[in-house]
Amino acid sequence: MLRHEFQPGRLVAGCFLALAGVVYAGDAGGAWETPWFALIPLVVGGLCLAGVVGLIGRGVRRRRAVPAGGETASVGPGAKAPE
Repeated sequence: MLRHEFQPGRLVAGCFLALAGVVYAGDAGGAWETPWFALIPLVVGGLCLAGVVGLIGRGVRRRRAVPAGGETASVGPGAKAPE
């Protein structure tokens, strides 16, 4: 049983930010040389990709929330409330 709903946009954002941390850690450890501006495209691109994935995920969840027939139950004037 899931404790919360899966949010793929946050997963993608976390992966890209963790990758940015690994790149900076490798630079700090002397494994390679990274210019300070090299991570701007990585972080911005990752956040943009996370936004797109989040929007797609939201669209899928909304589409699955609608009943298969496309009918929505409405309770309004003249409609009988379910008992």
